[in-house]
Amino acid sequence: MSLKFPFRSVLTATLLGAALSACAPLLVGGAVGTGVLVATDRRTSGAQLEDQGIELRAANRLRDQIGTRARISVTSYNRRVLLTGEVANARDKALAEEIVSQVDNVQGLVNELSITASPTLTQQANDTLTTGKVKAGLVDAKDLSASAFKVITERGSVYLMGRVTQREADKATEVARNITGVSRVVRVLEIISDDELRRIQAGTATQAPVENRPLQ
Repeated sequence: MSLKFPFRSVLTATLLGAALSACAPLLVGGAVGTGVLVATDRRTSGAQLEDQGIELRAANRLRDQIGTRARISVTSYNRRVLLTGEVANARDKALAEEIVSQVDNVQGLVNELSITASPTLTQQANDTLTTGKVKAGLVDAKDLSASAFKVITERGSVYLMGRVTQREADKATEVARNITGVSRVVRVLEIISDDELRRIQAGTATQAPVENRPLQ
């Protein structure tokens, strides 16, 4: 099931480099987490609060309508939602997407739910470790603002979310795909211009309107 949503940029989602040795395959997306409100976050304070609300409402609705037969994580960044985890069948995967798409203020959705059994405790621990390694790699990269990225790992797939420039997106991707344990990198990023980044850093940025383009 593929639902359509307004989105700032069209998500292309193309798998690249699966056969490359020494590098994880990369799933490239266009522009589309919870956390405390921090001054370095590139979202407006209103968007941060809305993201937390979206995650809470979506999780409650999924629990009410799907219950314990699925393990679904909802991460919202600047009103764009990423679904990760596992469901038992294609029907539940489509149902989860439909449920979350109807939550107030959701402006885009990427459904990365797998139709498989839940991961073992060892797999979950490995994913937690991988997330930590990627975050550390972003911090070590001197020309990146690590706080601009949200990192989620599911079964070795690393998802990068945030509002970043193309250069930052490419650099962060290279960092993540060279981390041991990463099987692929999925970019769920909102690409902004260098001028927009300077306005954000100066504290003069305004929330850009969302164009009526379909999510592919």
